[in-house]
Amino acid sequence: QVQFVDSGGGLVQPGGSLRLSCTASNFILDYHDIGWFRQAPGKEREGVSCIRHSDGSAYYADSVKGRFTISRDDATNTVYLQMNSLKSEDTAVYYCATESGCSGHYDDWGQGTQVTVSS
Repeated sequence: QVQFVDSGGGLVQPGGSLRLSCTASNFILDYHDIGWFRQAPGKEREGVSCIRHSDGSAYYADSVKGRFTISRDDATNTVYLQMNSLKSEDTAVYYCATESGCSGHYDDWGQGTQVTVSS
């Protein structure tokens, strides 16, 4: 089982920024398509972004397009999610996960990191 570690969440004011990090000690992220999804209380899981291992292509949900950027640092085995212009509706627990084909199907994920956007 993949042991993901998600970090970087916190409390931020609307309009602020956060950078989430995802790493794994027993798994090479570069060999797989890696996605971020979020889960807010009372809401369905929402896929946020995904990066493909083959060519680095990135995909985004319409709700975050233009504000969030996914990237990968193979040297440190880390996938990042840079989140700018944060809104209250971005409040959720964010998880990184294996997402084959960036299809919206998640196989393994970490413990998640809480993002709270509030004034």
